[in-house]
Amino acid sequence: MSERPAIRPTDMKKHSVTVAGHRTSISLEAAFWDALQTIARTRGVSINRLIADIDEARSSNLSSAIRVFVLEQRALLGPVQF
Repeated sequence: MSERPAIRPTDMKKHSVTVAGHRTSISLEAAFWDALQTIARTRGVSINRLIADIDEARSSNLSSAIRVFVLEQRALLGPVQF
């Protein structure tokens, strides 16, 4: 039996979530899903609740709004060393 390859941060992952009472699928890179899950866990909320909050404040498509939200949250932690 062969092993499944490890998921890379750039691999796209699709998740079904409920937003405003409707089921929808969102495709994001694995790195963004991981960060979103960490943010939700830190805030003590579900992924659905966090995405609903992002949805209420967005002015672009939902996937883009989630990516920008994650980047903004990361920026609050301070400068990144490259």
